[in-house]
Amino acid sequence: MPITRLALVAALALMSAVSLAAQDGPVYVAYYWRAKPDKLAEYNAYIREYAEPIDEAARKAGAFEEVRTYLAGARADGQAPEWTHLRVFRLKNAASADALSGALDAATKKLRTPEQQKGASERSAALRDFVRSERWTELR
Repeated sequence: MPITRLALVAALALMSAVSLAAQDGPVYVAYYWRAKPDKLAEYNAYIREYAEPIDEAARKAGAFEEVRTYLAGARADGQAPEWTHLRVFRLKNAASADALSGALDAATKKLRTPEQQKGASERSAALRDFVRSERWTELR
């Protein structure tokens, strides 16, 4: 019985150490989007013209280190991919990841008027659907 309890305590300590290490290192926040049918080119333009300047302002303000946008490739089975665009933000740590949404909102408010924000929101709703978001850490 004491060995089992000791093993459990050791396992919990190890899990806590791994969790803390992940919080101290880089964190990636991934947003999956699906362009609506026949809207791929328009959504690509929206990202370049509207989202990227906001991202750059947030990056310069220290919100994140880097963002990359990936496009889904064709599936071998001919089915449509689950997502068309994957935007991955690399952040310094978990605290930065927790603050990302607020930092992007602040950059948006700094660069765009409320009227521009409303128009962009309506435009993006016509171009894409949100699929999911994920948070990743690196194995070290």
